[in-house]
Amino acid sequence: MKKLKTSKTIQEINEKIKRGKAVVVTAEEMIDIVERHGDAEAARRVDVVTTGTFAPMCSSGAFLNVGHTAPRIKADKMWLNDVSAYGGLAAVDCYIGATAVAEGDPLNSVYPGEFNYGGGHVIQDLVAGNVIRLRMEGYGTDCYPARKHEKNITIHDLRDAILFNPRNAYQNYSCAVNMSDKTIYTYMGMLRPRMANANYATSAQLSPLFNDPYYKTIGMGTRIFLGGAQGFVAWPGTQHNPSVPRNKNGVPREGAGTIATIGNLKEMSPEWLVGASMLGYGVSLYVGIGIPIPILSEEMARYTSVKDEDIVTQIYDYSMDYPKGAPKSLGEVNYKELRSGTIMLNGKKVATAPLSSYYKAREIANLLKEWIERGDFLLGEPQQLLPSVRV
Repeated sequence: MKKLKTSKTIQEINEKIKRGKAVVVTAEEMIDIVERHGDAEAARRVDVVTTGTFAPMCSSGAFLNVGHTAPRIKADKMWLNDVSAYGGLAAVDCYIGATAVAEGDPLNSVYPGEFNYGGGHVIQDLVAGNVIRLRMEGYGTDCYPARKHEKNITIHDLRDAILFNPRNAYQNYSCAVNMSDKTIYTYMGMLRPRMANANYATSAQLSPLFNDPYYKTIGMGTRIFLGGAQGFVAWPGTQHNPSVPRNKNGVPREGAGTIATIGNLKEMSPEWLVGASMLGYGVSLYVGIGIPIPILSEEMARYTSVKDEDIVTQIYDYSMDYPKGAPKSLGEVNYKELRSGTIMLNGKKVATAPLSSYYKAREIANLLKEWIERGDFLLGEPQQLLPSVRV
């Protein structure tokens, strides 16, 4: 007699979570379960697979409402610890971007610049509860007469603090090398001359979008681990491009999907939102993200058993091809090779290093697993899935 295929709903899984009966495993654990028992049995046994990533995500930032002053000010210019925030919103609203640099920073005038403090560090200081120096300037109106205001604040003084990141959790990313004769400094880190090193930036088999390559369970309203708290997928991220070449298991061979994320900054942790200084390039923000993947079918069990060796990316020269806007792949490499510490490229052994932290990604997946098992975290029903073709 033919066995019936497994079919579950998110509502059914949430009921199991509430009763403490849901079976939750990490993406690493799912690999072994599928290898031992197969897709069908894994789908019957497992309800949720947790994922994680912790990496610099430059397209990140926070909307802040700093509260009205007396007398009131329409602040079209704002600084937090001398880092400029965009004030072109309402009177005391602003957006602080992760890559904004501090006023007076020498940048790359003394090359390579150190970029010791910027928007990512401001966000980390805020969630840590540290004191921030706020400066505001306005041009004066009848209803907002003040032209300047300055005070010390902490996150607790803010009316609202909302982390809103336009592009996070890139589904795959390129591997960077430098074929020139001089050291270069990029958002992929320092790259030594003549392909002396290769840098990459993903948690591979733990990474959220690799475990749902066609976004069958992820969309607007999906509840996620974001910066140490519960957040949500708000929209497809900027540069979301699912229409790229893929392997037979659906994994994209280059950069593809992205998500925009949102959450309450006041609930987040400086352990999972960390300012980054990138020598010779600028500042950024390390963001911790984890997405629970509901195992609704055998297909989802198969997707969530993806292994490092199943995931490939392209190698690009960041000294010439990439900055000119015409990158040509120098070759394809899988993440098992990248995580081994060396790859072979053009007959040469090249040392590899990640910008992302696999250790922290594993920690996120395990934390998310614990939250769900305790019943503290229910799955969010996406109101609309991420686009699976480019629109």
